[in-house]
Amino acid sequence: MADGKEAEYTAYVNGRAHALRRLAYLLCGDTHQADDLVQETITKLYVRWSRVRKADNVDGYVHTMLVRTFLDDRRRGWWKVLLGTPPEREAPPGAEVETRHVLRAALAQVPARQQAVLVLRFLDDRPVAEVAELLDCSEGTVKSQTAHGLTALRRVLARQDDGALLLGHAR
Repeated sequence: MADGKEAEYTAYVNGRAHALRRLAYLLCGDTHQADDLVQETITKLYVRWSRVRKADNVDGYVHTMLVRTFLDDRRRGWWKVLLGTPPEREAPPGAEVETRHVLRAALAQVPARQQAVLVLRFLDDRPVAEVAELLDCSEGTVKSQTAHGLTALRRVLARQDDGALLLGHAR
């Protein structure tokens, strides 16, 4: 890569690393896995930088790369070994730690594409059109995946005592 392009790539990655890590964490719920997803994404980005830098929406392109890396990782995740749990993170003011853990655990049981849609729509607060663009699908698919994902999430949470209370369902 030419020196000017490499400096441009480095500046882009340094400027976007925090946002990429945040999105990766929202998708997977694990700080170490989020770091791995970002690392894999920016490695792929380095290889493609000459072409990507010319895109109309570089951020959108890179976010799509990150989401697809997450989905690919979920598909081949059966061979991974869980070595431990991530360290506890300080909860933001007013957040209920138990509620977050219950929701994160339930979200991890939702199919990967539905999980990605739910995270992008509700945790990352993206509009339907943007999620459709990131996932390279129609807006209708995003809406149906959202509905199916919420149904699956409710089903998982209904199996848990706290989950039933969270969603306003009585047991």
